[in-house]
Amino acid sequence: MDRPNILYIHSHDTGRHIQPYGHPVSTPNLQRLAEEGVMFRQAFTVNPTCSPSRACLLTGRCAHSNGMLGLAHRGFRLNNYGEHIVHTLKRHGYHSALAGVQHIAHGEHAWKTIGYDRCLGSESAEVQAAKFLSEKHEAPFFLSVGFLETHRKFPEPYPDENPDYCLPPTPLPDTPQTRRDMAGFKQSARALDGKMGVVFDAIEKNGLEDSTLVICTTDHGIAFPRMKCNLEDTGIGVMLIMRGPAGFSGGKVVDAMVSQVDIFPTVCNLLGIEGPVWLEGTSFLPLVNGLCERVREEIFAEINYHASYEPVRAVRTERWKYIRRYDYRSGPVLPNCDAGPSKDLWLANGWKDRRPQEEALYDLMLDPNEMNSLVHNEKYKDVLGGMKRRLHDWMKRTGDPLLAGDLPMPQNALLNPRDDLHPAAETVRKGER
Repeated sequence: MDRPNILYIHSHDTGRHIQPYGHPVSTPNLQRLAEEGVMFRQAFTVNPTCSPSRACLLTGRCAHSNGMLGLAHRGFRLNNYGEHIVHTLKRHGYHSALAGVQHIAHGEHAWKTIGYDRCLGSESAEVQAAKFLSEKHEAPFFLSVGFLETHRKFPEPYPDENPDYCLPPTPLPDTPQTRRDMAGFKQSARALDGKMGVVFDAIEKNGLEDSTLVICTTDHGIAFPRMKCNLEDTGIGVMLIMRGPAGFSGGKVVDAMVSQVDIFPTVCNLLGIEGPVWLEGTSFLPLVNGLCERVREEIFAEINYHASYEPVRAVRTERWKYIRRYDYRSGPVLPNCDAGPSKDLWLANGWKDRRPQEEALYDLMLDPNEMNSLVHNEKYKDVLGGMKRRLHDWMKRTGDPLLAGDLPMPQNALLNPRDDLHPAAETVRKGER
C-alpha cells in the first residue's frame, strides 16, 4: 500500500454533541463520515483545554510531558516543536500544510514555529483546504484543517430552531436560558458541519477517498459549566471519527476506550514506521481491525492552566473514575468556565459558593453523570486505593512536576487579572478568593 495522505480536521469545544453520537444536533456530513468510517464512542482528550489538548494529540505526549501546560496565546508553548507529528512524517516523505486554526503556537509565523511546510493563506479554512486538495501532489501530505466553531460566542438560532423544543445538556437544568444557550450551540454545530462537508466533498471530487486517512475530532467538551476544562466525561469525552485505508471503513462503531494520545502511534502503525521514543500512547489499529477487544485498561487526563491555574489529575477505567485536585480553592475556578447564559444561571443560584471536592471516585456504570462521589464510602476503599495507585504511577512514570509541588508558569503568561491565583500566593494556600 502506498502511504496514504492524512487529513486532520478538528473543531473547538464540540465534545460528542453531534448527530452520530445520538444528540439532536443536525450534522449530516459528520453522520455520513461515521457511516463510511469508524466512530469511537469512548474517545477522550488528555487535557480538556484548547492548546494542551491539540498538543497532546500531535506530540503523542501528555501536557506535563510536552510542556504545553496552558494556552498558546497566553504564553505557553511546547518544550520541543520537533516532537510535532509533521516532523516524523516529513522524515518519511510527507509534505505538510496548515489551514485555519492550529492553537499550539502563537504569533504571525506560528506555522513556521510548528514546522509546517506551507500555510494556505487567509481565506476560510474550508476554502483553503478544498483548493489544496484539488492540486496535484507528488508526495503524500499531512493537512491540518482547524475550525473556530463551536467555540463561543454562539450565533443566534435559526428561526426554525425554537429554543423551547431544545434540550440542554446534562447536568444543566431545563430552563429558558439553558435551552436558548443550547440552541445557539446547535446553530454553531450546523455551521461546523457545513464547513467540514466542503472539505469532505473536495476529497471525493478529487478522487482521494481511498488514499486519504481522515482524522476528525475536537479538543474537549462543549463550553458549558462542568464540561470544557473539567475532568468529568462531559469535559474529556470527544468525538473521534476516522475514515480511510487499513480498516478505517464500513461504518464500524468502537466502544473500547481510546485516548487522543494514541492517534500518533496509530498513524505510525498504519504507515509501517517506527514511532518516536517519546510516544506515551498505544496504537489502536488492532482494535479497528478486530484483533482485540481493548488496547487500554485506563486513560489519564489533566488540567493545569486555562484562564487561571487549576491543577487536577484523573484516571478512568471502564467502570471507575478518580479525580484529584491539587489546589486550595474554596470555590469553583470561575474564569475557567466560558461566559454564557448557562454560566450566568448557575452563578445567580449560588454556584460560586460550592466548594470543589478535593478528590472524587465515581462508579461510571451506576452513576454515569458523575454526581455521587464514593470517596468516603468504606465499601469502596479498595477500589479507591487501586485508582490512586494507578494515577500516582502514571504521574511518576511521565515525570509529572506536580508531584514535586506547584507547576511552573511562563514569566509573561497572561492569566485572568481578577483570578490568576497561582499557588505561590499565600492567600490561595489559605483557600481565600
